[in-house]
Amino acid sequence: MTSWLPDLTTGPGPLYQRLADSIETDIDRGVIDAGTKLPPQRDLAYDIGTTVGTVGRAYQLLRERGLVSGEVGRGTYVLTQRLDVAKPDFLEPVEQGTRYYFDAPRDKLRLDSTAAPDTGQGAIVADVLSRTTQDYPHEISSYTRDFPDRWFEAGRSWLSRNSFRPTADTIVPTLGTHAAVMAAIAGLTTPGDYVVFEHLTYSQISRSAGLIGRRTALVAADDEGIDPDDFERVCAQKHPKIMFLMPTAKNPTLVTLSATRREAIARVARQYNVVLIEDDLYGGMTDDPTPLLAEYAPERTIVAGGLSKSVAAGVRSGWLACPPAYRHRIRVAHKMMTGGLAFLLAEVGSRLVLSGQASEMRKRSIAEISARIGIVRETLDGFDFKALDNVPFVWLTLPDPWLSGTFKQACLEHGVLIDDEDEFKAGRSEQVFHGVRFGVSQPERREDLAHGLAVIRRLLDEGRAGYDSFS
Repeated sequence: MTSWLPDLTTGPGPLYQRLADSIETDIDRGVIDAGTKLPPQRDLAYDIGTTVGTVGRAYQLLRERGLVSGEVGRGTYVLTQRLDVAKPDFLEPVEQGTRYYFDAPRDKLRLDSTAAPDTGQGAIVADVLSRTTQDYPHEISSYTRDFPDRWFEAGRSWLSRNSFRPTADTIVPTLGTHAAVMAAIAGLTTPGDYVVFEHLTYSQISRSAGLIGRRTALVAADDEGIDPDDFERVCAQKHPKIMFLMPTAKNPTLVTLSATRREAIARVARQYNVVLIEDDLYGGMTDDPTPLLAEYAPERTIVAGGLSKSVAAGVRSGWLACPPAYRHRIRVAHKMMTGGLAFLLAEVGSRLVLSGQASEMRKRSIAEISARIGIVRETLDGFDFKALDNVPFVWLTLPDPWLSGTFKQACLEHGVLIDDEDEFKAGRSEQVFHGVRFGVSQPERREDLAHGLAVIRRLLDEGRAGYDSFS
């Protein structure tokens, strides 16, 4: 294969992942035939200007995907692919090298979602829906052009936490928290602007921002969260307009920023005129007393939250609180990005909040989540994981020699869907965390969750010897 070189100019992820993806693409296209010997690692590393270790990681990834085999002294060869096995139609690639299930296969246990657990919300929402359709038949049949004061009051009430008490004139009702964050990014930045993210975070925001032409800048973090000094370095070098962060119970690692770091981040943001988007979706489920970031920099912090994780994801209700100077631009951007707020959803969400029913649902959800986290603690005792009693996911640090993607695939082949660390990488990060995240809220019964956890425990106990990727 002396005339073949991979195309590394496109695709997400670190270099070793792009190299593996490029080789896989060429195998699929027939550019590289079955039985072909891939270039020696040292030769390919020289040709593409990287290290032997990077090529070695790419070849290992290809072996894990079942595309090649390697033998000491003979080299790495492309395997014959089984053409009689159709690719399942439930796999929808979001990006090269990652797989996300829009429609989960029915025979798999879904631990890759953190929506609110079912604690009987359906009957309550059905009643509120019925009364809303009776009270507002005309509004439901038309577009939403007037926002009643109660929608803003609901947002003010739901986003209030600790000493943070937004006023109604700072609230923007939205189609969920994701839409709230994206409306802020779209309204306050222009194509080409940098948005700052941690290496591991809710990466759907960085991907969505990329779709509208915003660029990603990555900031370093440690076990205590974002490093303020590195944030200052990024600000000085990249001149970002916005930073997205989850200061309390961050997804996926559950890190909570200390008051000292929040104060330092606010200082840097003020110095470099950076807007801060504080996603408090999980923070609102905790009893953490740390003041919100918005209390340290109220003039430049946007707080976003909603009902999806603790009440009912299907209602799609969310709000953000922002400095009044930003409010009009964000409202317009939200309409342009989403097509406009649906009266039925906004009214139902607001009624749930103002009636106190949402708070009661949240209490029941948290109680159920806490019971399920107890099952996790008992089942995975002895392994390195992080969990909070009120938050519906767990961050599991894998023991050697497990790799994140390999463990995810092993769980899949044993009937359990989880998320590997690449699902949470906001950009091309060379950092490796050897972690996976799994949720506890979506199985219908605790017994189902216990079964999924038993699979995870068995794989951890057996190690790689218990998993054959070629079987």
